[in-house]
Amino acid sequence: MDRWRALSLEAHSAHRNMAIDEAVLRHVSSGKAPNTIRFYRWHPSAVSIGYFQSLQEEVDVDYCGQSGIGIVRRITGGGAVYHDFKGEVTYSVILRERDSRIPSDILASYPVLCEGIVGGLRSFGLTAEFRPINDILVNGRKISGNAQTRRQGVILQHGTILLDLDISTMFRALKVPKEKISDKMIKAVEERVTSVKRELGSSPPFEDVAERVRKGFEDALRIETYEGSLTDSEESVARGLEESKYRSRDWNYRR
Repeated sequence: MDRWRALSLEAHSAHRNMAIDEAVLRHVSSGKAPNTIRFYRWHPSAVSIGYFQSLQEEVDVDYCGQSGIGIVRRITGGGAVYHDFKGEVTYSVILRERDSRIPSDILASYPVLCEGIVGGLRSFGLTAEFRPINDILVNGRKISGNAQTRRQGVILQHGTILLDLDISTMFRALKVPKEKISDKMIKAVEERVTSVKRELGSSPPFEDVAERVRKGFEDALRIETYEGSLTDSEESVARGLEESKYRSRDWNYRR
């Protein structure tokens, strides 16, 4: 049975989180790191935008700056996401693309990799299910969104697990016209999106969610994990990427 490294739940800035993901990707690509599962939170809360998006079109930059909300561009596609420090666990799965368990087609690979999150949520008694293209629902409402990129012979998939919702802050951080921020619109989002707290009546510890999802990945992919940490080389590359790329205006405003 394959043994993968698991990086325990930590909280970092938006720039550092994305820098660590890319640093691990590079080291898995070069054979200097094993396939890795990582769990993290966003401190401070942040907005991430997809690789192909325009930051100025998607994010209320002034509001985020005034509120201390971070902003970063991902290397994965998809839409803009508000990551609440108090309400989200994020995971990353970084593995060699030639892994026979993972379909070569990206759309076909989503249900395989998302099964780890589905299994973790079901361990709480939640009726989680995968819904194409890349969402996980509980009772028909979205509780997890996921995005993937493939480069340098490596698959990087990361996604959200919502423990709680702060819809009003999300609306203000993302570029939703103020006239559209109404009780009716908030109710519409509540009908489409849910959280662990909403479904269970209370929110379990962040560490418990991460641990159950880690076990979900073990079962789904038939692997063993061991608790590991970043190597000195990964730390060094992450620091460099954080400063030269993910904090840079050129990267974040490139489109």
